[in-house]
Amino acid sequence: MPDALELLKTRRSVKPIELAGPGPTEAEIETLLKIASRVPDHGKLAPWRFILFEGEARAAAGEAIASAFRANRPDATPDQIDFERKRLARAPLVIAVVSRAGPHVKIPEWEQELSAGASAMALVIAAHAMGFAASWITEWYAYDRRVLDALGLAPHERIVGFVHIGRPARGNEDRDRPVLSDVVKHFPG
Repeated sequence: MPDALELLKTRRSVKPIELAGPGPTEAEIETLLKIASRVPDHGKLAPWRFILFEGEARAAAGEAIASAFRANRPDATPDQIDFERKRLARAPLVIAVVSRAGPHVKIPEWEQELSAGASAMALVIAAHAMGFAASWITEWYAYDRRVLDALGLAPHERIVGFVHIGRPARGNEDRDRPVLSDVVKHFPG
C-alpha cells in the first residue's frame, strides 16, 4: 500500500468514460463500503447509505435517467437520450452515496450532510488506495425527483454523489490545483 501522504497527494478524478474494467470484486466492494462508513458521525446516526450499480443494474437505472431526460427535453435527439441512458454504464461500478439527514434534537442536519460528504470522499480515497480510479459526480439527474424515486430514495433523502469506480483506461495528467495563498488566510488577517 502506498504511503498515506503520497496517496493523498496523487489522488485525482478520472472521467467516468475513461474508466474500464475489471471493477472491484465483492470483497473489495465490502472493503470500500466499510471504509466509507468510518467517517465522522456525530451522534452515530449513519446519516448516509449506499446504492450499488453493477452489471445490468446500471442499464436499468439508465432507463430511469433517460425517461426523465425525455420528459424534461421533448426535443431531445435519439443520440442525446442514448447518452443519458448510459450515464451509469461507463464505469464497472457506480456507488450512489445518499444523504439521510433529517431533524434531530442534538445533531444539526448540516453536520449530517457533511458526514455523508465525508463518506463519499472516503470512498474515493479508498478506491485510489486499492489501485482503482474514481470520479465523484452528481449531474442533473441527482436532483431530479423522478430519477430519485426510481432509484428508491425517500422524499427526504438526497444524492451526495455518484462515485464511478474502475481502472483508468489511459494515463491522465493531473490538473492545476489552487495556489495555497489564494485559499489560505491566517487569523486575524
